[in-house]
Amino acid sequence: MPVAQQTNLVQFLDASVARWPDRPFLGTRVSTGPRYEWVTYRAFGQRVDRVRAGLAQLQVTRGTMVGIISNNRLEWAVAHFAALGRGACWVPMYEAELPATWEHILRDSGVEVLFVSRAAVLEKVKDALSRLPTVRTVVLLEGEGEGTLAALEARGAASPVPTVQPEAEDLAVLIYTSGTTGDAKGVELTHGNLVSNHFGRRAKFPAFDEQSRTLSILPWAHLYGLGELHTWTELGGSVGLVGGVDTLLGDFALVQPTFLLAVPRVFNRIHAALWARVNEEGGLSRALFVATVNAARKRRALAAVGRRSWLTELQLAVGDRLVFAKVRSRFGGKLTGVMTGSAAMNAELSEFFFDVGIPLYDAYGMTETSPGVTLNSPAAHRSGSVGRPMAGVRVEIDQSAVEAGANDGEIVVYGPNVMRGYHHKPEATAAMMTSTGGLRTGDRGRFDADGYLFITGRLKDQFKLENGKYVFPAALEEAIDLHPLIATSCVFGDGRPHTVALLVLDPDATQSWARHHGVEGTHEALVAREDLQAQVSREVTAALKGHFGSYEVPRKFAFLAEPFTVANGLLTQTMKVKRRQIALAWRDRLEALCA
Repeated sequence: MPVAQQTNLVQFLDASVARWPDRPFLGTRVSTGPRYEWVTYRAFGQRVDRVRAGLAQLQVTRGTMVGIISNNRLEWAVAHFAALGRGACWVPMYEAELPATWEHILRDSGVEVLFVSRAAVLEKVKDALSRLPTVRTVVLLEGEGEGTLAALEARGAASPVPTVQPEAEDLAVLIYTSGTTGDAKGVELTHGNLVSNHFGRRAKFPAFDEQSRTLSILPWAHLYGLGELHTWTELGGSVGLVGGVDTLLGDFALVQPTFLLAVPRVFNRIHAALWARVNEEGGLSRALFVATVNAARKRRALAAVGRRSWLTELQLAVGDRLVFAKVRSRFGGKLTGVMTGSAAMNAELSEFFFDVGIPLYDAYGMTETSPGVTLNSPAAHRSGSVGRPMAGVRVEIDQSAVEAGANDGEIVVYGPNVMRGYHHKPEATAAMMTSTGGLRTGDRGRFDADGYLFITGRLKDQFKLENGKYVFPAALEEAIDLHPLIATSCVFGDGRPHTVALLVLDPDATQSWARHHGVEGTHEALVAREDLQAQVSREVTAALKGHFGSYEVPRKFAFLAEPFTVANGLLTQTMKVKRRQIALAWRDRLEALCA
């Protein structure tokens, strides 16, 4: 089927099964080996056919809400495409989520058929099911026997049904926002929304083809990760599923991805771990690493003024072979680039990975925009920006939403990627939309002379100091989190004379610091050490000065050993800090800092 004719997600799979039946599609890490087992497009399509027929026997038709509570796995993708092939709407939920959030989503969406990953998760959701009359069938992805996916698939095999081809305006996915400022809202996205966004991404990366391979790190319950699954399906490419945090480096070696999707935090941590390892090794190894990094920086500086240095090129050639090649090999040796989103990538860190030979292409978007709006690419990249608008997408900057005299404004998005609306929330939908059909993102930004978008802050997160100056904490936090000892930071100061910051220290990094300084202690004891706190305070302050206004740089820091996590309600599923909840949880420490 020609690409131009594709108007729904079902056609993505149908076309790839027809064109590349024997190509590997999804790979799962197995414990024996270790190795990956790959399912071909043909075998995957056959499973989808059987499950789709099983869903038909459960009276799943156009518009039926079909939900899932599961991490990424082969069965997740099978059930997803099977539900879409019945014209149903897919409602994904995180496995690592609070049962109260599951209950809210199930009730608000009206899910009728629910897939659940495993028995332990089913036990957690059972209590809520008694209060949810719309959920009439639960299917367990694991195991055999009645009520399992295996049983549903067997019934479908006996009574095959044709594929339903949804219309472009039909609802495809109802995906719930992370709810940093209240109850999660269901974002209604049509097949047309998601298909248009896929082809916008492909236009930016024309080199993608059926030979492309990715290691799936991001959850498919988030639209950024789900978009990756859709894009690689249409490509006819291969998707390896990451085994877990502990197996990540080994998974890179086994899958050998050619491209990745990730959030900046992943590369913040990789960058910090690289420098921690180099500093711990010391000696010649550290000297060679630093010399190579400096040579790469010098080459960039010379290139900016149209110059070259043969000595710098020689130093970099040697360093690339002895230093940067080893870094690339840790990612499998075939990685040509990474798309990062969900938060802005620090420009200095981005340039480091470009120098290494792993370009990071920063993108911008949100669930309500399917999700992409702007995107850097190999043909058009500007460090520090989030790229230019995708094909068919128009972006305006509304300066009426910000203070007078500002050189930026609220980002407003127009295009086929804009959501249909919030589920059952017409007032919230109306509040997000302009009179001309644009979507108000709540983010602040500006364009440069060449049409690259730069994110300058978030309207809801910004706060005003006692002196009337505005502070955008996210940019400060991105810079602070580059410190190798810091896992997460959170900046405050609304109505105060100055900013302050809570710093969560990384346990592995503090132990490395302890070995380097010849001391011992638990993570908690190390975090409480005055010498460690003084060093971090001094280094963070020095790193921020010159890049931020003096009124923005935190005057005081509180050091925390307890991490912000999804489980304790202080991080969203996409690793964004929940500022209000953190302020409540650490109210006394913040009051002491601001006093």
